[in-house]
Amino acid sequence: MSLTLEEKKAVVAEVSEVAARAFSVVVAQYHGLSVSQITELRNKARGNNVYLRVVKNSLAKRAIAGTQFECMTDSLVGPLILAFSLNEEDPVSAARAISDFVKQKANEKMVVKAIVHDGELYDGSALATIAALPTKDQAISMLLAVLKAPVQKLAATIASVRDQKEAA
Repeated sequence: MSLTLEEKKAVVAEVSEVAARAFSVVVAQYHGLSVSQITELRNKARGNNVYLRVVKNSLAKRAIAGTQFECMTDSLVGPLILAFSLNEEDPVSAARAISDFVKQKANEKMVVKAIVHDGELYDGSALATIAALPTKDQAISMLLAVLKAPVQKLAATIASVRDQKEAA
């Protein structure tokens, strides 16, 4: 089924609008997956605020032109699905969703071709690393724990000195 010119323009406009506000994207080949497997991925993605779309490569190239995702143009070859992370609190939610999906034995036919995060293009082999990045809340918690540790040690040392002087 071929799209009319108006339908193509609508697809490009929709994907372009999503790309303009997305934080990262995962490009994956879905060849060999059943409709039910893709539907499962779509449902999981929707729950994580990930925009998932199968788009003709020529239309995808037009849609990402002028965005931070333009660097992945050369990766758009073959039947691909694009997963855009739209969650500010979890900018790599698309990578996390695809990674969880691919871990299931039945879904290992999906091959990640490229990932773009913060305007940097990564090979599909970086999926596990990028999916393991912390969410915004997790990163803040880790930073606060690092900042709190020296203060805690200082307070414990001062308390120890105080206790020693009281005992003497």
